[in-house]
Amino acid sequence: MHPDSNESPSRDRLAVHTITTKPWALPIAADRYAASGVTGMSIWVEAIEGMSNAEVRDIVNTSGLKVPALVRGGFFCDPDANERISRIENNRKLIETAAEISAEMLVLVVGATPGEPLELQRQWVREGIEALIEDAQSHNVQLAIEPLHPMYASDKSCINRMAEARAICESVRNPWVGIAVDVYHTWWDPDLENEIRLAGELNALFGFHLCDWRVPTRDFLNDRGLMGDGCIDIRGIRRMVEAAGFSGWNEVEIFSDEHWAGDQQVFLDKIIDRYSDC
Repeated sequence: MHPDSNESPSRDRLAVHTITTKPWALPIAADRYAASGVTGMSIWVEAIEGMSNAEVRDIVNTSGLKVPALVRGGFFCDPDANERISRIENNRKLIETAAEISAEMLVLVVGATPGEPLELQRQWVREGIEALIEDAQSHNVQLAIEPLHPMYASDKSCINRMAEARAICESVRNPWVGIAVDVYHTWWDPDLENEIRLAGELNALFGFHLCDWRVPTRDFLNDRGLMGDGCIDIRGIRRMVEAAGFSGWNEVEIFSDEHWAGDQQVFLDKIIDRYSDC
């Protein structure tokens, strides 16, 4: 599709994160997504707790859904060097899980430790990612750094702008390392269009996550909006990533106490309608 087109993207690129319909267990989510014409399902690690990789793979295969991503790895930041090594080992296991369930990438929420210099923490993140590249390549799993909104800089992510994620990609210069662009976390950035272009030149645009920023926002974690219910120029950002060469999945990722409390099938139907509209 030409990036200037006003046409709605086809549903063959639509994926939904399991966290979006959190009340549904994985088998139900997979069944309902497939029945509704959704073609991809990004799986959160919380959704597969207590399940073997074989069980998850069987659910995925039965549904016919593709798995754009396993969400979330990362969390590299800790002042204790032994703890950082332990976290790298955990990410190695997640890469193996991603490969066994046919996930294209492992999304990395890189972590943060209150009180530690952000530049030092970004060094820990780079070192952690570098330690995982061989595993990612051998398992055919991409590593997608997800910048989080600056409100999470203290304790969830020391990578808050596309520029910081791109700097790591430029440092490691490896085709298995790229960026997941979440509109909720990046829409405010005045350099967003240029940073998306630069990431595209690096072939580092791996993921694209959709939701909306409610006005007013009642909770900064669990009050994301359905596309069209907020202030994000979703169509405009979609054009930016496509102009930069992105042709991957459009992944709906909505944290919402309001929507989780309702009928999940009604919510899924609304997601599909809004995906076409927005």
